[in-house]
Amino acid sequence: MLKIVKTSLVIAASTLAFSNAAQANDINELRKKMRSVQSDYKLKLRDYYSGISCNGQSLIRTAITNNAVEVGTLLVKKMPSKDLAEPESDGKTLQAWIAEQGLQSSPISAELNGRI
Repeated sequence: MLKIVKTSLVIAASTLAFSNAAQANDINELRKKMRSVQSDYKLKLRDYYSGISCNGQSLIRTAITNNAVEVGTLLVKKMPSKDLAEPESDGKTLQAWIAEQGLQSSPISAELNGRI
């Protein structure tokens, strides 16, 4: 059952994060998927966030690199601040990765710094 949840979220996140032309309903689709996972499976974003990746990157990293500001900001707001400060699968925190990539000017980075 968790595999189905992960697969549907990967598809939703990939669709949202990799679209070149941002559409007005992308953020709404992500919210709808997150709500349905929470109501159907009693899982919150923090429960499945680490199990989902796009091209080997976390969802927030993918949102930053693809300039998906609304999606990235939503993900940062929905994650507990404690989890945002922890190292990801490569051992780097989001803040360290952002600094390494030179992406400090990203609005998602600003939102992250405000939460941590």
